[in-house]
Amino acid sequence: MLLFFALGLLVHFVFFASIFDIYFTSPLVHGMTPQVTPLPPPAKRLVLFVADGLRADALYELDEDGNSRAPFIRNVIMHEGSWGVSHTRVPTESRPGHVALIAGFYEDVSAVAKGWKENPVEFDSLFNESKYTWSWGSPDILPMFAKGASGDHVYTYSYDAQREDFGAHDATKLDTWVFDKVKDFFDAARNNQSLFSIVNEEKVVFFLHLLGIDTNGHAHRPSSREYKDNIKKVDDGVKEIVSIFKHFYEDDGKTAFIFTSDHGMTDWGSHGAGHPSETLTPFVTWGAGIKFPQNVSAQQYEDEFLKEWRLENWKRQDINQADIAPLMASLIGVPFPLNSVGILPVGYLNNTGLFKAESMFTNAVQILEQFKVKMTQKKEATLPFLFTPFKLLSDSQQLDILRKARSYIKQEKFDDVVSLCEELIDLALRGLSYYHTYDRLFLGISVAVGFVGWTSYASLLIIKSHSDIPRGTRREGKKPHHLLPCSFIVAGVLVACFLMIQACPWTYYVYCLLPVPIWYAVLKEREVIQALVESLLAFPLSRFVAYLLVFTLGIEVLVLSFFYRYMLTAGLIVFAGWPFLTQLWTRAKITCLSWAFFSLLLAVFPLMPVVGRKPDLSLVMGAGLLVLLLSLAVLATLVKRKLNLVKDELLVLLLQVLSTVLSMYVVYSTHHSLLKKEGLPLLNQIVSWATLASSLVVPLLSPTALWQRLTSILLSLMSTYLLLSTGYEALFPLVLSCLMFVWIHVEQETLQQSGVSCKQKLASIQFTYNTDITQFRQLCLDDIRRAFFLVFFLLTAFFGTGNIASINSFDLASVYCFLTVFSPFMMGALMMWKILIPFVLVMCAFEAVQITTQLSSKGLFLVVLVISDIMALSTPGLTPDLSRIEITPYS
Repeated sequence: MLLFFALGLLVHFVFFASIFDIYFTSPLVHGMTPQVTPLPPPAKRLVLFVADGLRADALYELDEDGNSRAPFIRNVIMHEGSWGVSHTRVPTESRPGHVALIAGFYEDVSAVAKGWKENPVEFDSLFNESKYTWSWGSPDILPMFAKGASGDHVYTYSYDAQREDFGAHDATKLDTWVFDKVKDFFDAARNNQSLFSIVNEEKVVFFLHLLGIDTNGHAHRPSSREYKDNIKKVDDGVKEIVSIFKHFYEDDGKTAFIFTSDHGMTDWGSHGAGHPSETLTPFVTWGAGIKFPQNVSAQQYEDEFLKEWRLENWKRQDINQADIAPLMASLIGVPFPLNSVGILPVGYLNNTGLFKAESMFTNAVQILEQFKVKMTQKKEATLPFLFTPFKLLSDSQQLDILRKARSYIKQEKFDDVVSLCEELIDLALRGLSYYHTYDRLFLGISVAVGFVGWTSYASLLIIKSHSDIPRGTRREGKKPHHLLPCSFIVAGVLVACFLMIQACPWTYYVYCLLPVPIWYAVLKEREVIQALVESLLAFPLSRFVAYLLVFTLGIEVLVLSFFYRYMLTAGLIVFAGWPFLTQLWTRAKITCLSWAFFSLLLAVFPLMPVVGRKPDLSLVMGAGLLVLLLSLAVLATLVKRKLNLVKDELLVLLLQVLSTVLSMYVVYSTHHSLLKKEGLPLLNQIVSWATLASSLVVPLLSPTALWQRLTSILLSLMSTYLLLSTGYEALFPLVLSCLMFVWIHVEQETLQQSGVSCKQKLASIQFTYNTDITQFRQLCLDDIRRAFFLVFFLLTAFFGTGNIASINSFDLASVYCFLTVFSPFMMGALMMWKILIPFVLVMCAFEAVQITTQLSSKGLFLVVLVISDIMALSTPGLTPDLSRIEITPYS
């Protein structure tokens, strides 16, 4: 059995890893030739301002008095440059946003988890192609572009990471630091001849990363005065920096300016998903090579933003975020970033038709180069008779379009060149996607075959070892037949040879060869399969169909609950009525009523808002008071039942009561300290971490009696959960635990109802109680229901108050009792532990159910495993497409 679990762990790890190989592989290819426009560029230098976390509406809209929060930027829109909305993609995080801006491509979602400071893959960027780049800002963003650059021409100046404090008095100091350092830099350049000369070179980039708006948005929400005042501070700073550039370069008209944002922010102060407030960011550009404002009477956009912003008379040109990289490259005359998929927005260029045509032609060739390399790589790794080329863009079509574009340039049909190149880019991008996902179907089928085989094998193992079905049906005297193993060996060799000929990665061997031994193990259990078939044929057809329909419906509810939280509510309502349809109601009315009450109470939580809720300290304090009342009830029970043991148990209980009181104080104190902008008190931080550590140890000191150990686990974990709560979710573990306590009673009553006598009462069962293997009973159909309940409760624990599948459902305010300085992995770990606490409570209750129902934990675990695997197989059509995500269902 140990070997089986090891194999199961390996199989599921492989299946999990296959998701990233199939859907989330890096889109980058290498081996292209740099492409640059062969005409003199309009600008010698570029200044890029990125206001991290700035929403488009927050910049463009007018305040309550009809005034702009950014008067300088608005003046640019009306009198100096061009503007629009930059559309970002999921995940709307700082790292992928800056990669799209500066390198021109969209990182796969897995890159978010690989760090802000390191490059998971090497990529080309505008900074790398520039002659010199100077950048100022956050230590989380700047280093990744310096490390990816060839040579030593990208200079970074970052403040200390400790400055990124969400509880700080004034987060605008992050932006003030950047502006001050830029001013100091140009003061130094005036007095340093060597620096002065290289600053006056061509193809130079200055990058100002402004993090204050994002920090204030997380800490105070985008509707706050702090967020809006920070926009004004940034606007003033940009105005001053522009003035410094004009003065330093004697207003030579060779500087291009771009002001934009990496992502927006929701009303509740988060980002990461696809809400419009996260994906719509401002884009304003002016200076050398940029069109002046264009007054228009009608615009092509149907949204109401233009009227709200009172900008309906100034032409708006929306772009995709990746389009900014080729625009910047074109302005200063550097090669387009090699992996850029951005399309040059020629509508922003103020230059000759020839320059626009040549720039667009260069853009098309640069993207076509990626298509060619990708096609060549895939063609070389595929057998000729199996290779299916992208039919919409053959070699002859490529040459024909390029020749035609060159001919149009000679004929000065520049608008036709732009249109033709846009058509070529569209085809090349579609071809890139085609070859990037070329093996998706093949790998998906291989993994699905292996997954079905594994699920079948686990089901047969349950029947063989934990049920009565195969008994009395085994055939004896048959010698093992060598045809089956030989057949699978031959199949494995053929698959390996096929993969070797195609020079496939080693992971392909794992995905394609793993099903071979799995299906061999399945077919090896011929006797169990035959016994199962005979048993099913003897089973009444009507009952079989009814059970199958109920099981299928249950699986679908579980699957849909991943995408629609109200399905959890529907399931809990059904659970509430379940005992009244059985004989359980006649045996234990109080237990049934308690089950129904807590099921319906728990059903309320999935209907509550996951995101956008405001912190409610009163609910957290209320949950803490309920925990204290529960502690008093436990104390009264101990005093009443076992006076002689009260002294030993009283100390543990008092520690938990003290921990709860301290947690309530820390939550209250931290909340008011942050409101006063006094930061996180050190004492509060120490108490929070000590509480977290003690909550993992104190339950081990409590008595091993089932009820006392479960109660001790709840009380200890609740103190930590209170520290991580901001509102109604603080009540969730209490209600869930009450339902779990009732579930244990329900399952014992159900077992007695089925005729299996329990040898021990619940009050006398110990968590250390080890049942002899001879006392374990075989699985029955009702045990499938128990396993289903476990899976459902686990999903409820995960999604009852949040959505681990949506980044923007995480409220950073949840961790402010532990830390306020930006630390993505530490903050993520704390929020994940918050989600895992209800999971731990459910698993402890399930262990109690297993003990009280005299079930083998291995058998019940296998049933849960099979249900989970069937759920995974029930969603074959749900393939991620990040480019089309607008908003997650849970938002």
